[in-house]
Amino acid sequence: MRRLLLLLLVLLVLAPAASAQTLEFDPTVCAEYDDGGELGADCLAMIEAYPRPPHVEAIDLDAYTLDTYSFWRIGPDATPTYAAAGGEANGEIPAGFNFVRAIDLSVEGWMQIEDGRWIDRDLARWTQPSYFTGVTIDDGLEYPFAWVLDLSRIYTSEYPGGPYSTATNRWIDRYERVNIFSVAYDDEGWRWYMIGPNQWVEQRFVAKAQRTERPEGVAEDAKWIAVDLYEQTLVAYEGDTPVFATLVSTGLEGFETNEGLFDVWASLPADAMAGATGAPSAYALQSVPWVMYFDNSISLHGTYWHDLFGYRQSHGCVNLTVSDARWVFTWMHGGSDWEVTRDASVPVYVYSSGEYGVTATGL
Repeated sequence: MRRLLLLLLVLLVLAPAASAQTLEFDPTVCAEYDDGGELGADCLAMIEAYPRPPHVEAIDLDAYTLDTYSFWRIGPDATPTYAAAGGEANGEIPAGFNFVRAIDLSVEGWMQIEDGRWIDRDLARWTQPSYFTGVTIDDGLEYPFAWVLDLSRIYTSEYPGGPYSTATNRWIDRYERVNIFSVAYDDEGWRWYMIGPNQWVEQRFVAKAQRTERPEGVAEDAKWIAVDLYEQTLVAYEGDTPVFATLVSTGLEGFETNEGLFDVWASLPADAMAGATGAPSAYALQSVPWVMYFDNSISLHGTYWHDLFGYRQSHGCVNLTVSDARWVFTWMHGGSDWEVTRDASVPVYVYSSGEYGVTATGL
């Protein structure tokens, strides 16, 4: 008798989970609930069954690059360089936004960088690259989802256009993935998304991954990449099927990433980048990983010097995390990490799904 009661108890506990698993994901059952009012049972069941976006899976970290490479910021003033640790200065790295890769840290107080020169370690600051990663997609991105961008933990609102409210029992964290169950607009025309039961967030706090039409000139069976300047997202396609999505950082005002259809014309596992020497916007970056050039010197590439993905940050390039850039590079080359080619010919479609212009404060 006791065994039978235990079995019944287990079945009762498992029954809701089993029921949730059989409920097919369809967030449109919540679309009509756009004012913060009472939600229907079908909508509540959908939200309960799918608190996070299904059909996506975070990619692996690029552990080799993240663990093996050591990146350091120097400047912004000019940094003296030396032929040997403790020797006489033999030059300098000009003032600017500069990062170097250390190849020898064995001499106390000194650092050898990848071009063989030495610098005073007290003039450098170690940099931790971002550990954020995008996701692979197994349902063709039938329904859009979003990543939280806000740099501080905030509560959601009870209704579109409302203030943050602890009554929602929901705060949002940076880089959290969320479903979009309903969409509404406030009096100023901003979109609001319901990401949980009457848990609303304004569009400026999230970046949405969504499908776009394959542009004319891209073959039906081709691999291609779409970069949405408005949402600051990237989606990789095979034909008309999205297979990967992530956050990016594109060009700041005055350095806008050009819209249009381009082809990747060269790719390198790592490359140095520099520009505007002597100007206030000067920069020099060693060992930028997983570089894919598509618009003259503009490229998709890994980025170790900031963790503000989802906001515009670059001088025109499309910044990805190190891990995301490796995934795209590897996918583009059919699984070969280290192949160097000038004829990858993967199309890159840069467009804007809205009027963009918001940037974040940071590097």
